[in-house]
Amino acid sequence: MNLIEVIDLEVGYGLPVCPPISLAVAPGEVVAVIGANGSGKSTLLRTVVGLLNPLGGTLQMLGAGLDERSTTFRASVASELGDEAFFPSLTVREHLLLTCYGHGVDDPDDVTDHQLEVFGLTERSAALPAALSSGQRRRLALAAAFARPRSLMILDEPEQRLDAAIRDALAGWLVEEREAGGSVLMATHDPVLLVTAATRVLAISDTEVRLVDPERGAQIIRHEL
Repeated sequence: MNLIEVIDLEVGYGLPVCPPISLAVAPGEVVAVIGANGSGKSTLLRTVVGLLNPLGGTLQMLGAGLDERSTTFRASVASELGDEAFFPSLTVREHLLLTCYGHGVDDPDDVTDHQLEVFGLTERSAALPAALSSGQRRRLALAAAFARPRSLMILDEPEQRLDAAIRDALAGWLVEEREAGGSVLMATHDPVLLVTAATRVLAISDTEVRLVDPERGAQIIRHEL
């Protein structure tokens, strides 16, 4: 069963922002979406997770019509779209523990400690969100996505505001995700992340949407940069 399946999907805000999109994401795939700023990458992801209504075409998630409020969707889909909405009175550690408890994670303390360590947040575990740097807030948001159970991750430019070491580690975690049978749909501008982790690449332009291999996708990104 494909975890995501879209046919001639039109996305936008009243009017389509890009040509219709057809795509299927199967278990064990990392599909990267690339394109210039404003091409529709984030709009596609927000439509897939139910934050925007499709303007046309068909969209199925987890083998059924999209219902982001369903138990199946909430238990299966971990998303990080750069919104970074935190509870102002909860510490870094408390945010991750809340995520673990809310999703029924076994050994929430161990999982929380692991995510704090790998995302370089252990020394900031008692800090409130307002006291974090922009990069630290990004790492906390990603740590929460990786702390919970999921079969599908939706990530919007996860490399943003990460230092080189964490970006390299992120590529490895995405490879582990696909090798464990999980799937990822992500927008990215990072050619290294794309070549390391992606199995397929969806390139969006003003005139067409096409699938390319990761090496070709990296060439397109470097040209846009």
